[in-house]
Amino acid sequence: MERKHVTDDDQGKAVVDSHGEKIGMVTEVKSGTAYVNADPGLADTIRSKLGWGDADQDDYTLEENRIHTITDDEIRLTDDL
Repeated sequence: MERKHVTDDDQGKAVVDSHGEKIGMVTEVKSGTAYVNADPGLADTIRSKLGWGDADQDDYTLEENRIHTITDDEIRLTDDL
C-alpha cells in the first residue's frame, strides 16, 4: 500500500529520487518529520533498522511536499520543485 505521510515505521527506509537512485536513509522520525542521512554508515543503518535512530547535524529534514510515495521498502521523492 502506497502513502505520502511519514510514520515511525519509515525509520530505516531508503530514500530514492524519482529515477530510483538511492540518495539516503531515514535515520529518525520525530512528530511526523523524517530525518535523512545522505551517507549513512553501517552503524547508522543498523541503529535505524532497530528503531534506535537519532538525527544529528549530518541529517536533513525531508519536507512532505517532496514525497511522491512511500512503500514498504522506500520513500520515493518527486521531480517537482
